[in-house]
Amino acid sequence: MALGPYASFIVTSYALVAAVVLLLIVWIIADYRRQLSRLREIEASGVTRRSGRSAADIR
Repeated sequence: MALGPYASFIVTSYALVAAVVLLLIVWIIADYRRQLSRLREIEASGVTRRSGRSAADIR
């Protein structure tokens, strides 16, 4: 596959896009873990989620 005189630009562009996508994936995974940890802390302190209650608890 010949990319012509712009091969370095094309390869660099694809590499940068791949790096940005990879960083976004890592950031999302890290944030998800932080959110789960924070949720566990909140629930351990006694705060419950409304979605965790049954219909009988609401009345």
